[in-house]
Amino acid sequence: MPYAFTERGQQTLAEVRELMEEHIFPAEAVFADQLAAGGVHSDPPVLEELKAEARRRGLWNLFLPPESGGSGLSTVDYAPISEELGKVVFAAEVLNCAAPDTGNMELLHRFASTELKEQWLQPLLDGEIRSAFGMTEPDSASSDAGNIAMEMTRDGDDYVLRGRKWFSTGACSDRCKVFLVMARSNPEGLPHQRHSIIVVPKDTPGITVGFEPLIFGYEERGGHPEVIYDDVRVPARNLLGNEGEGFALAQARLGPGRIHHCMRMIGVGERALELMIRRGLERETFGTRVADQGIIRHWIADARIQLDMARQYVLNTASLIDEGGAKSARTEIAGIKVVVPNIVQLIVDRAIQVHGAAGVTQLFPLAAMHAGIRTLRIADGPDEVHEMTIARREVRRFDTA
Repeated sequence: MPYAFTERGQQTLAEVRELMEEHIFPAEAVFADQLAAGGVHSDPPVLEELKAEARRRGLWNLFLPPESGGSGLSTVDYAPISEELGKVVFAAEVLNCAAPDTGNMELLHRFASTELKEQWLQPLLDGEIRSAFGMTEPDSASSDAGNIAMEMTRDGDDYVLRGRKWFSTGACSDRCKVFLVMARSNPEGLPHQRHSIIVVPKDTPGITVGFEPLIFGYEERGGHPEVIYDDVRVPARNLLGNEGEGFALAQARLGPGRIHHCMRMIGVGERALELMIRRGLERETFGTRVADQGIIRHWIADARIQLDMARQYVLNTASLIDEGGAKSARTEIAGIKVVVPNIVQLIVDRAIQVHGAAGVTQLFPLAAMHAGIRTLRIADGPDEVHEMTIARREVRRFDTA
């Protein structure tokens, strides 16, 4: 086995599982009721209670290195923890390990000035605020980051931002206070040196929220809105890294983010499999329990095989990241980003089938799971782009022309 879990990692996993069983799973219904009462972009009070319990147990910022307020767990040790968090839609937020904050905190940790870290990273680390990432644009094919057209023009000690972003996940939440925005700062530069990333306070004059798309009909908490930047003036000192490094910084953010998504998705698959089996044991058709029907037994066995294979693929990728960084595992990160959502999507689809008509309603989490997983096959790069990356690297091994 090319990887090994540490004793500390396994202890942390046990503690996370205990928190899930004792507090998070029992709070699912409370969370749903409070969210319905407060509105889709509200923060259910039970969430703050759960966060306080997680902090009390030391289960906080587990994905970050210790010098930035994290646990220092390896990617391999964090993988099964993230899998557990994927089983409940709000669990990652309870431990302050939710996207897009995770990727934004990593960027701020690695590339922000001391001033920016004090102003924005520390409140994020403390779970006091949330953030959004502005990259995708409504008028550009965002599978190619080089298409990003939003302007970012230097004017004295400031940059002036003009353009539109959308799918700025979480931007509708009142707790979202800051955006990390990627824009074109040097239109005449080399393709991968035309863009920069800058830290933009949400309350900066000129920022408005426009169209709020629904995801398969779901109005999700925090939303994925269009954000309009109309001559938004931001101090040049808010730049992350150097001008023209935006593409490299975005890749540094998205690589680890993709493996975190895949870790959580395996947890979604495990939850869907459990729901499939439990429903099959409760229902009877033609004198036989649904779980005893031949086709359902095939689905259950296939799910177990596929999930276990996907987990090993993710853990191998995590090991490569620990050994040589995300750049050394680009092919594997692309591979798991394609494989895991496709595997889990099929499992969730079959679980819905076993649940019958109830499976497509709000009575079970399966319909929302399906929407989230299908979306993930586009988010952070569509399947086809990742496959293109893998194929290009494979061809290079043999192409001597």
